[in-house]
Amino acid sequence: MSVSRSNSERPNGCPPVTVLICTLNEEQNLSFVIPQIPKWVDEILLIDGHSTDKTVELAKHLRPEIKIMTQPGKGKGEALKFGVQQAMGEIIITLDADGETPPEEINNFIVPLLEGKDFAKGSRLFKRRPLKMPRYRWFGNKALAITCNLLFGTHFTDICSGYNAFWKNKFLQLNLPHDVHEVGCSMEQVIIVRSKKRGMNIEEIPHTSNGRIGGTSVLSNPGQTIVQGFKDWFVVIGERFQK
Repeated sequence: MSVSRSNSERPNGCPPVTVLICTLNEEQNLSFVIPQIPKWVDEILLIDGHSTDKTVELAKHLRPEIKIMTQPGKGKGEALKFGVQQAMGEIIITLDADGETPPEEINNFIVPLLEGKDFAKGSRLFKRRPLKMPRYRWFGNKALAITCNLLFGTHFTDICSGYNAFWKNKFLQLNLPHDVHEVGCSMEQVIIVRSKKRGMNIEEIPHTSNGRIGGTSVLSNPGQTIVQGFKDWFVVIGERFQK
């Protein structure tokens, strides 16, 4: 199948698409994300993690048609799983709310699915270290990717990007952890390795990464980042020994 990757038009033969965004106090960044989502997208679904700023009000102002739900629990892992379950699209695109995953590149992720792939996973590190990514974070991300490659026979350059696309029915087959709060920020890694273990056809898609635009990340200092990095590392290793 030959499909254009221009974001200005809906790809030929594309089924319903949901763009899924998980938020927690992202008022400073949504103006750089939501308006850039192509108009042809069938559903924009925002799962909010009990924000205390004007995240929800701003999202409604930016795109009145947006569907907003409050996650029943807490943590990004739980929000992602809940959001996919609620989505109406056959294809799900996950975007970060902080501006690191440019919506202008959505078609680069949809086209591989239309060409037969099960999962299109993003990579911020395909060519070089993003300018806003500190060296210690770059090193940690590369270590995680190398660990995944050694344990699962993959050839990925990044397993932590929040920019991903997949068929909803394939996602629902992954048997993700029941207590996803325990997975937390490691959810992307769990999704990737479980997709690989199930024999799904995964394509890595390079994408632009200019880092968080504004505000403070939940991993706002090197100590927090390193601790989370070790959690991610142990999650990947643990997945190797689970059936």
